[in-house]
Amino acid sequence: MLLIIVLAAGGVAALTFPWRDPGTPEQVSRDYFAAWRRGALDRMAELVSEPPGDYAEQHRALSRGLKVYSVALAPGPLVRQAADRNQARQEFEISRNLAGRVTWTYRSTLELSLVKGQWRVLWSPATLHPSLTGFAVWTLTETKTAPATITDGKGRPLSEYSSLQPYTAALSEDLGDSEADTSGWAVEITEARRAPQRLALLGADPSERIRTTLDPRIQAAAEKAISGRTASALVAVRPSTGEVLAVADRLGGRSAFLGAYPPGSTFKVVTAAALLADGLSAGSDVRCPESVVTAQRTIRNSQGLSLGTASLRNAFAASCNTTFAQLAVEKLGAGKLADAARSFGFGGSITPGIAATPGSFPTPGGGAELAEAAIGQGRVQASPLTMALVAAAVADGRWRPPRLVDAKLIRGELQRTRPVPGASSLREMMRAVVTDGTAERADLPEGTAGKTGTAEVGDGGKSHAWFIGFHGEVAFSVLVEGGGSGGEVAAPLAARFLHALR
Repeated sequence: MLLIIVLAAGGVAALTFPWRDPGTPEQVSRDYFAAWRRGALDRMAELVSEPPGDYAEQHRALSRGLKVYSVALAPGPLVRQAADRNQARQEFEISRNLAGRVTWTYRSTLELSLVKGQWRVLWSPATLHPSLTGFAVWTLTETKTAPATITDGKGRPLSEYSSLQPYTAALSEDLGDSEADTSGWAVEITEARRAPQRLALLGADPSERIRTTLDPRIQAAAEKAISGRTASALVAVRPSTGEVLAVADRLGGRSAFLGAYPPGSTFKVVTAAALLADGLSAGSDVRCPESVVTAQRTIRNSQGLSLGTASLRNAFAASCNTTFAQLAVEKLGAGKLADAARSFGFGGSITPGIAATPGSFPTPGGGAELAEAAIGQGRVQASPLTMALVAAAVADGRWRPPRLVDAKLIRGELQRTRPVPGASSLREMMRAVVTDGTAERADLPEGTAGKTGTAEVGDGGKSHAWFIGFHGEVAFSVLVEGGGSGGEVAAPLAARFLHALR
């Protein structure tokens, strides 16, 4: 009880109030892991802030589907968030013996917060496994494919990176010895409205060791940048080679490679390239009214922006929807914009050795559709990998196909590189976005070039936040699904990523 003495004209009054010790995140974490080891799901739920109604069933579904014999937990150090001391996180390693035949070990993260005066676990399905977004049906099946050990560029197994486990399983299956006699065990999940995903391919005798292009230092910076951000992804590539340097994926499954999202204003890089190829320069005068009606479609700028007459560079830096939509309809036409999209890899074939979806740019059928496509809306779709390659193409001057493993392991012919029209001017325009445009306040390191995007979704949901760019020999894209403003949400995450590399 909390005792408060009140001095009043009539004397002294004593008031008592119930009081609870808020505890510490360390104490809550210890209790949570201790209950998890005992299988005490009711006690675990008591330590969770607003556990979902199927909290216990989600745990039981995993144990039931994978025939879990035992669970071992190894928590790492608990870290308070620098920006908010009322937030904490703790990475942990979990090992499960499955069916008495094989052990599955991976890493996940426990998020904690001070909620209504009490430290509590902020649980989500991703706590159970980083790839989960909701309730899943788990299956364990025997396979004759001998699993390969997939590592980063320094030889560390990718299975030790929490956000890379779906990629590890896919690479192991695609590149391993498919005719080996050694039996393995496949761990798969099926979530509502999603295709089945293979999360792990396990076996006692890996058939081979495959080294990827992932850089552990850059991977660590990418994972740190989006930590605490659900439904987000960051992909980094090397502009001069197309090598994938980092994949931090909290979108679920392998959505950083396979997802299809409207790119919003980040696609203006492609539209600007088409305009430069058609004769405009960064200094050409263009119009940027607050709104414009083109092909019976009204296009508006964000927050009522109006520049009047401005240079193409400044219209790009301010992300004028009206400028690029009107120029696409009145100057470019669908054919020239489609050509530019193809030069950035949209509509191409899937690169052998990497399971990814190329960007989709169906040729617009009319003026209104063309206006939407020019600003990355309508039927235009891209993954974070697609847009990281767009940024890399500007940085290098040529679009290059992505590469995740040694070219000698790739079964099939790599796509050809393609020159990017107006790359020099595009670099100038993307630097302007950071120095005096929509990403000016994101605290990006000096020398960064980029483009923000706030992509509207068709069902009236919250817009996706994008930022793509490059700094030195690292090009990247950041996506926060339903995050809102690209300049206010995605660009600061890119800044965290780049500062971590310095």
